[in-house]
Formats: sequence, structure tokens, C-alpha cells
Amino acid sequence: MTSPASATTPLRLGTRASALATTQSGMVADMVRERLGREVELVEVTTEGDVNGAPLATLGGTGVFVSALRDALLAGRVDIAVHSLKDLPTGPADGITLAAVPGREDPRDVVVARDGLTLGELPAGSRVGTGSPRRAAQLAALGLGLEIVDIRGNVDTRVRKVRDGEYDAVLLARAGLARLGRVDEVTEALDPLQMLPAPGQGALAVECRSDDSDLVDLLARLDDAPSRAAVTAERAVLATLEAGCAAPVGALAEVVEGEDGEELWLRAVALSEDGVLTVRMSTTGPVDQAGAIGHRLASDMLDEGAAELIEAPATRKQQA
Repeated sequence: MTSPASATTPLRLGTRASALATTQSGMVADMVRERLGREVELVEVTTEGDVNGAPLATLGGTGVFVSALRDALLAGRVDIAVHSLKDLPTGPADGITLAAVPGREDPRDVVVARDGLTLGELPAGSRVGTGSPRRAAQLAALGLGLEIVDIRGNVDTRVRKVRDGEYDAVLLARAGLARLGRVDEVTEALDPLQMLPAPGQGALAVECRSDDSDLVDLLARLDDAPSRAAVTAERAVLATLEAGCAAPVGALAEVVEGEDGEELWLRAVALSEDGVLTVRMSTTGPVDQAGAIGHRLASDMLDEGAAELIEAPATRKQQA
């Protein structure tokens, strides 16, 4: 099937309405215009995660920012959808193709704290906000004596809670702040040895309908091979662990220069909700086997008890 829009008709790009989402979608739109020679118009789509203020983990985590955009794609209301890749469910979506993973931003987590403080400089008992069970568990595992408080809202809302003194610090993805031009507000970038990011963090996902073969081929020109390999490995970890994007699982893959050329280096962690128990492993392998590398590492983690750590708290209580 060819694209429903001619080369002179603007492509409709579906995006959430938040400042970060529209900024990210605008970046992809600029790529399409400049590198592919097609005009683009943004179409705002409201998702469940935008209208429901409950903690993400209680909403199911996986897909709460994605489903409405995919529905708009399948219904023909938009031609392209752009997501933060870490929000994508790991399973395939019928009728939809992940056409491109553009070059990835710095995937690290960062601290925005009062008075320019780092995590280590915050006094015991300081209130640190995060809506991520992964960040909360890894922060607890550091043993700094901080009070970890759940938080929702966009970047501006979260940072303002620090400025207003409601929180002493918040944890955020560096990539989002960078895309918003707010990196100067970061008081510490966290080494992945302290806190592994979410699988796919810092990367964007560009999707379109699978039967729109011309558009699939066109968007593939935006794909960045090292970024695609890295997130493929990370998402294979998540899929093999059968953990959603809200689970306390971190993973980071990097394409590095090895003795015999490029190789993929992957590390991952699964934690109990309170950060007391962890399973942490790493491995390397050929870049073209990214998915298999992630699956193998996660299988080794399962052998060490990772599944029990990342079970939902309610499930653990029922089994107790």
C-alpha cells in the first residue's frame, strides 16, 4: 500500500500536547522536512496518562501515553506518531511499525535540587520526588536516608515544586530537560553505576501504519543504527523479564569500539520495590545480535530471582 498522502500533502504527525511531547515531535517534524523533503503538521492527541492524575504504576504504566496515539494512527487521523521510546510496550502492535529510532539523547537520570545540591549533599530526611518505581528503588538502594515521595506532572510542575520548597529535589530524565533547553537547572547527572535509566530512555520512537509501505521506507532514513541496537537490547531485557515500563528495572546498552570492531555492552538491574534486594548483571556481544543479547542477559537475571523482585506489591502480599 502506498502513502495516502501525496508528496505535496503535509504528513500529519500525532503528538501529546505537553511541552516536552510537542518539542520532541517538532524535532522529528524538522527531520522529516529537512532530511526527507516532506512538509509536516502536528496533530494533538490526548492520552490516558494526560488526563488521569493517578500514579502511573496504578494505571498499569505500560502504554498509558501510547494507546491513543496508536488508535489515531490506525484510524487514519494521523500518518506518524512520535513517542518517548521508554513509554512503548515491548510487545508488537498489530498494524503499526516502529519505522525509526533517531539519534538518542543522553539517557542518564538527573537531580534538580534546591540550592544546587547533589544527592549526597542533601540532608537525611530530605524530600525527593519521583513518579518512577525504578528511580525510587535505586534511590532507596543508595541508603542516603532520603524521603522518597511520589510525584506526577510535567517537567515544569515538578521543578516548580522544588523552587517552591515543597520538595528538596526531584529526579528527571536528562533528555527531556535537554530538549526543553533546561539543562542548566540540573544540579547533578547521575552515573549509571548509581542509577541505571529506564530501557529506551532518551530515545524517540517514530511509528506509522505497517501497510503504508512508502512511508515506512521513507521514515527508515531517520533511523540511527547504534541507537536502534541499544534500545533493542534494553527492551529485550524488559520483555524477557515480563516487566512493564513502570517496573523497578533499569537497563543501558552502548555501542562501543572493541578489539574486533563495534560491540554492544549491556547492563541491567532489577530491584525490589524498597531497593533492598537487587539483581544486577552485564554482558557484551555483537551489535547485530542486540535482541538476543538482551534476552540472554534477562534470562540469566531470572535464574538469579529477578522475577520475584519486580512482582507487583499486591501480588507479593497475596502470596505471603
